[in-house]
Amino acid sequence: QKRIEQTKKKGKRLNICGLLELGQSFEYGLSLKSFRSESYIKLIDWQASQAEQRLKETGKITVVVQDGGSPHISKLTKANYERWRHQGLYIFLLPSYSPELNHIEIEWQRIKEDELAGQMFEDEYELSMAVISAIESRQARNGLAVKRYHFTREII
Repeated sequence: QKRIEQTKKKGKRLNICGLLELGQSFEYGLSLKSFRSESYIKLIDWQASQAEQRLKETGKITVVVQDGGSPHISKLTKANYERWRHQGLYIFLLPSYSPELNHIEIEWQRIKEDELAGQMFEDEYELSMAVISAIESRQARNGLAVKRYHFTREII
């Protein structure tokens, strides 16, 4: 039996923020830094620009359903709600302690368990590439369009 040992070196944590439109698309951003309000606002600004275009073309609004994570409910984030509404993007906050209502949490779990389980990575780059590949292959199997948001040069 082959024995595989994971190295003791602990790298940076890879953080992912994503938006899932059931049956349609999966859009996300990766960061080796924590997702703070500033990063979250950049991601939602990206969504708001798409929502604005959708509103102009179809008359339909966009609703983002989210949990009560710190970046989601910070004062800095809430200060943008009105601007986003004018662009056709509305924020809906889920009740506390209700991850079962947040479909993207189930998707993250499936990616971890079905796509990445049992793998070890030498460094953050290798982990990032594996996550990108896992997301793209899983969503392709599900027939979803995938887009990755690039924050800055620190983002993979």
